[in-house]
Amino acid sequence: MSQNFQETLIETTVTYVLEKDGQFFLIENVPARVNSETGEQLFSPATVEQLQQIILNQSKPVRFVETPVYDFAA
Repeated sequence: MSQNFQETLIETTVTYVLEKDGQFFLIENVPARVNSETGEQLFSPATVEQLQQIILNQSKPVRFVETPVYDFAA
């Protein structure tokens, strides 16, 4: 029995979050295709390469944010 499943992908921009060496990096306005049902974000190879370069080069950020941290096990 086969199911007729069709993903609906929406072209939009998202905020990409990465943790590296205990630091969090937020990159805003990243072009992505987002699955409207699951929220899964898909990035083009060129976008992934540019994200890596932004983090590796540690360009000057446009701003800093302070965020609370919670422990789930608490």
